[in-house]
Amino acid sequence: MPTESAGSAPRKSRSSRRVTWPLRSRQQGAPHPRTLENLKASTGQVSTVAVQRLGSSLPWFAQLRADERSELGLLAQRGIASFVRWYENPQEPVWVLTEIFKQAPTELTRSITLQNALQVLRIVVDVVEEKVPELAQHNDEVALREAVLRFSREVAFAAADVYAKAAENRGSWDARLESLVVDGILRGDHSDSLRSRVSALGWTDQGDVTVMVGRAPSTTGPAGVERIRRVVERHADECLVTIQTDRLVLVLGGLKDRVRSLTKLASVFGDGPVVHGPPVGSVFEAKHSADRANAGLRAASAWPQAPRPTPSEDLWPERALNGDPLALQAMVDAVWAPLAASSTGLVDTLTTYLSVGHSLEASARELFVHANTVRYRLRRVSDITGWDPLLPRDAFVLHCAVLAGRLNSRA
Repeated sequence: MPTESAGSAPRKSRSSRRVTWPLRSRQQGAPHPRTLENLKASTGQVSTVAVQRLGSSLPWFAQLRADERSELGLLAQRGIASFVRWYENPQEPVWVLTEIFKQAPTELTRSITLQNALQVLRIVVDVVEEKVPELAQHNDEVALREAVLRFSREVAFAAADVYAKAAENRGSWDARLESLVVDGILRGDHSDSLRSRVSALGWTDQGDVTVMVGRAPSTTGPAGVERIRRVVERHADECLVTIQTDRLVLVLGGLKDRVRSLTKLASVFGDGPVVHGPPVGSVFEAKHSADRANAGLRAASAWPQAPRPTPSEDLWPERALNGDPLALQAMVDAVWAPLAASSTGLVDTLTTYLSVGHSLEASARELFVHANTVRYRLRRVSDITGWDPLLPRDAFVLHCAVLAGRLNSRA
């Protein structure tokens, strides 16, 4: 591994270097004094023509605000003036970003796209090129035209650099805003400021919203989050993506095919269980889904065979044992209450079936009915609750729900 020599200067850090686009020095000799004089004398005229050409050639230019049109005009004037200074001193590179774009407000990159900015630069270059024959003196025309083209190329690169930096800054700000929004949603914030932030992120709230949580993947930088977002956007109309410590949180709106989409999205998470809460009607109700998803994730280790992803409702027993009152109440409301309200002895049949080891014949003997009657009643339990007593996992959930219901009744 090479080492730095004793007398070498220490290397500057990346953050301390100046990142700008230097112009390459012109290779031709010094311009003719008369050409240079013509250039300086016509700077104002060329700028005026260029600004007028912007209004007549670009339909979108007239739709800009007055301050934006003024800023574009100043941008064109600074570009022409910068070219004249560079052409006068070919051995001293002009720092294009500093000279031309230093006074342009950041908001300009929001209202004017990079394509529009390049259209402006092309018109300015065209105007300068048209003036080359009358400005150049003593065989300077070819050299002046080449200088214009070389300068325009560097300005185009500079413009692209400015827009790239602006996009990076907006991306960083959007990521911070997104994290604040998700945090507010998880806290149940319904303030006007949260609504404003959600709107700023472009969320339209046109479909059901689901919160999905799991371990964050190993790559959690901005690039990793963007990769996750690209995958998510293939399955959901709207999404919020944030990483909280080691946990990845997805707020999903308008899932195209709920079951299939949630199964596909499990791949963006790291190792371990992935849990999603029930759908809710609005992003401002997402706390309901998030609370249940997070409770399920905390308890998922108690069910090693759980599918990935797991609905939070499928983890009711584990969540209840882990101290989640929402799961206890959900089992009472969704299982115990409708069974207890039935007049066909479903609770007694289910309790007996669970207590004798899941045997239809033993249950029939205990209840003094035919085995087909037991089978019919268990099928009714499945129809009412959505949990099938003949399946081991479902029978476990039903057993826990019966216990929760009896404890709730005693209270």
